[in-house]
Order: sequence, then C-alpha cells, then structure tokens
Amino acid sequence: MPIPLPQDDYKVNLEVFEGPLDLLLYLIKKDELDIYDIPIERVTSQYMEYLNTMEMLDLGIASEFIVMASTLALIKSRMLLPSDIVAADANADEEEGTDPRWDLVRQLVEYKRFKDAAGKLLEREYVQQNIFGGGGDALIGEGEAEAEAKPLGDVSLFDLITAFNEVLSKAPVEPIGQIEPIAWTVPDKIDMILRLTRHSEKGVAFSKLFNQHSPRGEIIVTFLALLELLRLRQIAVFQTETFAEIMVTALPEGGVDGALPAPVIGGADHAG
Repeated sequence: MPIPLPQDDYKVNLEVFEGPLDLLLYLIKKDELDIYDIPIERVTSQYMEYLNTMEMLDLGIASEFIVMASTLALIKSRMLLPSDIVAADANADEEEGTDPRWDLVRQLVEYKRFKDAAGKLLEREYVQQNIFGGGGDALIGEGEAEAEAKPLGDVSLFDLITAFNEVLSKAPVEPIGQIEPIAWTVPDKIDMILRLTRHSEKGVAFSKLFNQHSPRGEIIVTFLALLELLRLRQIAVFQTETFAEIMVTALPEGGVDGALPAPVIGGADHAG
C-alpha cells in the first residue's frame, strides 16, 4: 500500500551528481567486497532495494539507474548459464570475456580511478585554501592544513538513504487497510529541522530528527524536508568517520563557501 503524502506534494528536485556506478561502488565499499569478484546476486538485490527507495521517494532518478538495473539482471542471468555457453558467446580475443561480470568490473575500476583522482584534487584545493604566507602570517604546515580543511566525512545520497531505511524499518507497522490522516507537510518539517539544528552547535544526529513512534508517512515527509534543505544549502551533513552516524548542522543563511562541502546528491556518472 503506497504511503499517503501531503496533497501539496512537495516534490524534491535534486542536483544531478551521482549515478549508478557511484551506487555500485558504494555497495562494494560498504560491504568490503572485492571489486574483481563481485557477488552479483547480492549486489543486484541491494541495488534494487536502493532503487525502490528512490522511486518511493519520487526523487526523479535518472534513466541510467534503470539501464544499470537491466544490466545487472542480464549479468545475473548469464552467471546462471553453464560456463561453456558463456564462453561461446564471449569475445574470443578477450581472455576475461568468459566472465559476464568483466565488462562491468572494467567500467567500475576505470570510473573509480577518475573519481579518486578528482577527490585528491579536491583535497588539494581545501589545503591551498588554508595556507597563508607573507605579511607575518604563519605558514600552516601541509599536514596541519589538510587536517583542518579536509571534510569530516563524504556523505552521499546513498549514505542518507541507508540511514533513512534504518529509521523506516523501525517504524510501527500500520494495520492493513488503515490509512493515517495527513498531519505533516514538508514545510512544517523544514521548520522543525532548522529549529533543531540552529540550536545545536555540534549538530544533530540524523536519527534524532525522527520520533521512534512516528508513522512511516511522517518519516518519509521528514526525510524529504531534509533533502530539500540540503538542496537549498541551508544545512550540511557530515560523518566523523566512514559509515558513522550522520550529523546534521545548520549553515548560516545563504550558506558558506568553503566552510563545509555542499552535499553531493543524485544523478549522472562523472568523475567530479
């Protein structure tokens, strides 16, 4: 049964920066998988779970996500075929061609190489922004500058969806046939999130934005409000370490360039 949402239907349009290859790399990193030996059935199942969540939230996902879902399904079906049939279909000039996963692995490795390079360039940019010289100003050492300038965590849309699904899984299950009246709107939840974050210097834990007894519909609306605030750059999200609790903090009105990195949310694959 679909979750009832407010009639004013506050649609969130996210900037397009991440795509299906980013999601696959996220799943591989999250479960510490070998990129050269991807458990395709497991990854396909997880990929579809994230895709279903994005569709449920009506995030306007790019067609590339659907194409990748079809590709994973094709690879999964080919993995079930006898090896001699797969080898007969493979390109005879490519030794690795007998593995249906190889073309995808090659794409992921190449994409990761460019993504890592872009990340290093971004780190250098943060370092350079925090080095001062001349005029009596102390020259900050590279290590010290990098420690000060480097973001506390690289929070992506997929990190947020993971945290959202964890909260949603703990929500009370409504009896079949019972539909909760709409008592929440995205603007109301935007006000709530801003009120909480502006009164906390260290930020608010993502899970604290949701009441443990809230129905699923309210949780969804709260999450949409969070995404809208990120799009408007009125809040920032960060982690103290990879896969740690996501923290939400308010930004000064209009946002601050260079203070905290703008969140990278949604979209097409590119290196940066």
